[in-house]
Amino acid sequence: MPLSSAGLDLLKKSEGFRNHAYLDAAGIPTIGYGHRILPTESFPNGIDQAQGSEMLLRDLAQAERAVKRLVRVALAQGQYDALVDFVYNLGPNRLAASELLEELNKGRYDAAAVELLRWDHTGTKENASLKARREAEFHLWHNPTLRDEVVV
Repeated sequence: MPLSSAGLDLLKKSEGFRNHAYLDAAGIPTIGYGHRILPTESFPNGIDQAQGSEMLLRDLAQAERAVKRLVRVALAQGQYDALVDFVYNLGPNRLAASELLEELNKGRYDAAAVELLRWDHTGTKENASLKARREAEFHLWHNPTLRDEVVV
């Protein structure tokens, strides 16, 4: 099951679109909707919205594959969406090594949701935009309109 429109809206809102390269909060060269620029990529003239959307779809597919590979329990659509946004933002290795995933794979859904909220720092400092994003993921996780559908 793909990311819902609510999940995509959260991701796009959280990332924003920038047509030129910039350093994200962690100092990583980024462009478009949070696309991390690879050493083999160069965008001296920036990108347009269509190129940004293409990058987003490729990066999103990687995040979705990681969630499907790592999670061993059934997920409601909102839970899936929150995890895909988390992985898109922080990468699959962070999820793989997290207490969040451990709690989730033990079937402790509420404890896993609380773990989302702990990922609001850049280094040792709380980051307001990450805090807002994690809170939005937490609310998406608990969204009653996205609970009926189950992702395996």
